[in-house]
Amino acid sequence: MSVLSNLEPKSVMYYFEELSKIPRASKSEKEISDHLVAFAKEKGFEVIQDSHLNVIIKKPATPGYENVPTLIIQGHMDMVCEKNQDVQHDFAKEGIKLQVVGDLIKGTGTTLGADNGIAVAFALALLTSDLPHPALEVLITSDEEMGMTGALNLDGSHLKGKLMLNLDTEEEGEIYVSCAGGARTDLELPVSWTKLEKEVKAIQIQVRGLQGGHSGADIHLQKGNSNKILGRVLNELRKSEKFNIVEIFGGAKDNAIPREADATLCFENLNLEKVKSVADKMTKIFQEEYRVSDPNVRIDIKECTAAKFMTNESTEKVINTLVLHPNGINTWSMDIHGLVESSTNVGVIIQNEASVTFRSAVRGSIESRKLEIIEVIRALAIIVGAKCVDNSHYPAWQYNPESKLREAFCEIYEKEFGKEIELKAIHAGLECGVLSEKIPGVDIISFGPNIRGAHTPEENVSISSIQNVWKFFVKGVESLKNYY
Repeated sequence: MSVLSNLEPKSVMYYFEELSKIPRASKSEKEISDHLVAFAKEKGFEVIQDSHLNVIIKKPATPGYENVPTLIIQGHMDMVCEKNQDVQHDFAKEGIKLQVVGDLIKGTGTTLGADNGIAVAFALALLTSDLPHPALEVLITSDEEMGMTGALNLDGSHLKGKLMLNLDTEEEGEIYVSCAGGARTDLELPVSWTKLEKEVKAIQIQVRGLQGGHSGADIHLQKGNSNKILGRVLNELRKSEKFNIVEIFGGAKDNAIPREADATLCFENLNLEKVKSVADKMTKIFQEEYRVSDPNVRIDIKECTAAKFMTNESTEKVINTLVLHPNGINTWSMDIHGLVESSTNVGVIIQNEASVTFRSAVRGSIESRKLEIIEVIRALAIIVGAKCVDNSHYPAWQYNPESKLREAFCEIYEKEFGKEIELKAIHAGLECGVLSEKIPGVDIISFGPNIRGAHTPEENVSISSIQNVWKFFVKGVESLKNYY
């Protein structure tokens, strides 16, 4: 029995409900991809499905729109699959059980998949409507949630469009106009060891109480980074105490601001009270510095033992690397007030027998700013005798001050809703960045309805917001012949 059939806009709700019946976890998109191909063939549209399961559906312009540039409508087919512990649900075999609660569409103890099924529903509804539009290329990518591999492997020559509406935004009343590109760096520092005949007393320095966050979307909040804080503690401690590092590690992912970091130290002459006094002193300093973002930060001390430690030279190099490694905001945008333009996050410290690796996420809305930071890290590696490798590059979506597409949709929003739409940018990677490189010269904006709790079982989408954004979407598409 249909759950959404009485809701407007009926075509959008119909296609969203149909999509919700099909399992579509990231990395397992063949069924949904094949479904989209079958839909296109049934409706008589030209369709392309590539080896990465991306789907492109093409429809000619309606009369009067033949001279408007081809419009790409873009979203992704996969979804994050999360459920509450008490819920029995097999995402590989079962669709999403929809429910309507007031103004909200929700799953039943699972993620909903409005991120980004609502974009696919909008696209299919437009394709099957009699609404006026330019020539359309509907691009539905695979595996956005697990690394944007669909977009990264797309052959851009399949697309002729020079205008693109990405529908993967989760706040009504906003248009996104820029996103950061990024890369990962690994600074790998070789270390040497001194073995002991027997275990000796050691101290573990622990950074605790930080909140962490997303290394892009939250970097402007200037949250404490446990790895950098640990470096500062070790630097302060070496001013008065002679010690060697036994073990050091921190963080879990390069794209997450790390919350915890630990260093085990072996002292030439352990003065526990002195170590505790330094920890207390630094705790007070950090609680003052991070009184807004991380007021509960603290440095804990734990007694332990050690059977070996790094040499003096290796210990010094590890501390120097942590102190000198760039982290946090590098530059602010001069185009968009309040937008971080470039940044670094020292996300992970990894130790093995041969080396200590400092893994970072580097981001930049301008490619040269991203590369500038990488060169700074590379120079640091040369100074300390380390190796620096950069990989996992993805491009930025740079702000276009001359965008006619943005102008058209901004004017339509003000006309239809009586207020200005808000222009936004994000210091994180979006498919728009990848696609702007795949389709040279494309003019892109991104918007969508209110979605809350994405990637969690609390995910929901507002019905009234879908209605508002659908109106905005179709009116904006209709208006394009006035601008081109």
